Amino acid sequence: MIPGEVEAGSVKIKKAGLPTKIIVIALLVYMAISLLNLQEQIKSAQVQKEAVAAQVEELSKKNNKLASAISRGNDPALLQEIAREKLGLVLPGEKIFIDVSN
Repeated sequence: MIPGEVEAGSVKIKKAGLPTKIIVIALLVYMAISLLNLQEQIKSAQVQKEAVAAQVEELSKKNNKLASAISRGNDPALLQEIAREKLGLVLPGEKIFIDVSN
């Protein structure tokens, strides 16, 4: 039997040398670092996913409000309100009073 070999039954097993052990340890360290980096990337992706989900929810609500406004677009009361508040228009015969005390 050669020095450094161990006989297990009828199969001879050679013990790993120092360079092989160093390579295996280096690979294990590399794999551990890679795993930690992947976990960080997963956490970052989850935070980004939550932010996008919140943005989707907000935009969905805004979309529903706009769809409601479109469906009420021909409502005379709404048109009159927009004309008064945003365009500063008045009906014939109406008088506008402006409070200047502020």
